[in-house]
Amino acid sequence: MNYNLKSHWEKIYDEKNEDEVSWFQKETNESLKMIQNAGIENPKIIDVGSGRSKLLKHLIEIGYNHLTYLDISESALEKSKKFLGEQSNKVRWISEDILSFKTDEKFDIWHDRAVFHFLNEENLIRKYIDIVEKNISENGHLIIGTFSENGPLKCSGLDVKRYSEKVIEKIFNRSFKLIDSFYYDHVTPFNTTQNFLFSHFIKK
Repeated sequence: MNYNLKSHWEKIYDEKNEDEVSWFQKETNESLKMIQNAGIENPKIIDVGSGRSKLLKHLIEIGYNHLTYLDISESALEKSKKFLGEQSNKVRWISEDILSFKTDEKFDIWHDRAVFHFLNEENLIRKYIDIVEKNISENGHLIIGTFSENGPLKCSGLDVKRYSEKVIEKIFNRSFKLIDSFYYDHVTPFNTTQNFLFSHFIKK
């Protein structure tokens, strides 16, 4: 595990409230819609880089119950677990760097909002691709939200990569087919706007 990276995110989640970070969302409508559009009955879902997202709570509220939380920050995990209260027993909780993540479980839906775009090196991108190829079930779905070509160059003080539909489609083309994509302006708690590209793939 990259302990410098882990320390960075532990510090963020230790020191800041959930609405004091740029990626905070009160609602997770875009992600919910894409997950529902997958059309899978009772899917196994993993939310990668879940942080303090409300996505899992919203999924529980509409009846999803095979859920996995994954984030590098133990502080974010503990705060998210506390936020869910009794509903936390409906979630499998994992604190791990995504690039070190190992499991025999296959997920029907892999959701990643704003983790992939932090991978700046080709070898790290390839490692991520290998992980999703291994851990998404046959005909499973990969949903990724990244900064678009018009998005920020940095987030939380770290450099990010920005993506067009054409580029991200090519990156995952070996094992996934792009079935939907759209751009979305995320309004931060500081009233700034970040342009995201959401991409929805199905495993070939």
